[in-house]
Amino acid sequence: MSTLRAGIAVPDPPFNSMPAGGLDLDLIAAIAEKLDRTLQLVEYPGDDFEGIFDGLSAGSYDCVIAGTTVTPERQRKAAFVPPYLISGQGLAVDTNRLPHVRSVDDLAGLTIGVQHDNTSRPIAERLVAEGRAGRVRVYGYGAIREALHDLSTGGCDAVIKLAPVLTELVKALPAGVDVVQRKLSIEEIAIAVAPRATALLDGITAAQADLEADGTLQQIRRKWLGNPFTDQHLAGL
Repeated sequence: MSTLRAGIAVPDPPFNSMPAGGLDLDLIAAIAEKLDRTLQLVEYPGDDFEGIFDGLSAGSYDCVIAGTTVTPERQRKAAFVPPYLISGQGLAVDTNRLPHVRSVDDLAGLTIGVQHDNTSRPIAERLVAEGRAGRVRVYGYGAIREALHDLSTGGCDAVIKLAPVLTELVKALPAGVDVVQRKLSIEEIAIAVAPRATALLDGITAAQADLEADGTLQQIRRKWLGNPFTDQHLAGL
């Protein structure tokens, strides 16, 4: 039996919270079984998420499944399977400290925290450019928990991050730190393979389609995102 090596980013709940599991881990395990391949998880060691795609061309792993949003820049480095989730960015604040902030329309003069090279950054920068927020504070790739802690201390006033991740992370924070707005964007979350790995792309695409058709993929979504799907765009699924 051949091996399917999957590049993953750790931690990234609810997609990946090793050893607790995650949506990505359940999905890629089911796909490997469909392909009759042994699954090997390869943790991406870098501190810049965009570097995870370089591992595809370098042969470090066969695919990447890491709660990955499809963007034009990433499509130049990888080929993507059809999305297994359509979601979007969310907005978190400390409602005890800033009770008036309920959406991006309430951010005038305030600081938005985002991760370096995250798809949340263009949204935050656009809000600042439009005069709807004060400034953007960029945190390191692994510093999202620091950004959320800063909501209560004043280091930043709001955090924008993919909503399923944000929803999971605020669960461990003091009461009052919450996701107050969702669906700030529509983003396709998909598995990536090397640009010329046509056979693997076709195989994963077919396996994922089978899992969608027999209800397994929907069960995985329900397990990790809950029901109703607060952080999921249902169109196209």
